Amino acid sequence: MSFRGIITPLITPFNEKLEIDFDALRWLANHQLRGGVHGIFPNSTTGEFVHLEREEAIRLTEALIDEVGGKIWVIPGISHNSTDKAVELGNIFKDMGADGVIVTPPFFFKIDAKKLGLHFSRIADRVDLPIIIYNIPSLTGINVPIELYIELAQEHSNIAGAKVTYDSFSYLRRLIQGIKSVRKDFSVLTGMDDLLLFNLMMGGDGGITALANLIPSLHRAIYDAWENGDLRRALEENYKLLKLSSIYDIASSFPTAIKTALNVMGTPVKPHVRPPLTEEPGSVVTAITGVLRELGLHD
Repeated sequence: MSFRGIITPLITPFNEKLEIDFDALRWLANHQLRGGVHGIFPNSTTGEFVHLEREEAIRLTEALIDEVGGKIWVIPGISHNSTDKAVELGNIFKDMGADGVIVTPPFFFKIDAKKLGLHFSRIADRVDLPIIIYNIPSLTGINVPIELYIELAQEHSNIAGAKVTYDSFSYLRRLIQGIKSVRKDFSVLTGMDDLLLFNLMMGGDGGITALANLIPSLHRAIYDAWENGDLRRALEENYKLLKLSSIYDIASSFPTAIKTALNVMGTPVKPHVRPPLTEEPGSVVTAITGVLRELGLHD
């Protein structure tokens, strides 16, 4: 299976007691459906997966499959420091009907490329689903080598793609050129909102980008304009996305940036996050409100 298009790494809405707010979650899933995204990625970085208990991740994913499964892809995260536990979660999601899974490198012990390859290979051998390998070196401390992506793509047909949250044109270009030379169906998806259009221009396949939580139709408009050969429209829409991306510079984290913006926009999603993250102070809320107002997303 090849993943091409826009996939949203969903935030996890919490109520005042910091429990999962399933009503807000269902609203968010349908907001994505209405906005035209091709898939969603629960149990994600933006979704505070490191703050979720295993059973919460399972219930979260099950609720999303029940709500939008079969209409858009549901591709949950299975990242874990333990290979076996990642496999276990992957097979639970497979039995639920997930369309694939997404996995980062282990993020505690700093392992070399050989051990990293074994981690991903063992998951691919034991989880019969399309797998997207998620490279986010700023948080894992490991930058997945391009050569390892190419090797794994050739050895495992179910290793289906890469999510690259790494601010490097050179890395992205070399990955796209290298991987497409051996497997044209391998999906290269950027995790950086401001690189979405550039990823497509370099021969990539789209994005798994967090600002789609806010305006999924904007990301879809950029993708569709590029696919239809309308570069002028793609650039116009991309300019709006670049402006929106500035909320990352204002907030202290991805989850708080997205949740604050959704709350300011008047959606059912509240700004609550689990410790050690904290809600943004009033000055940040005001600054994010200003960005949204410039884009016509707040009165």
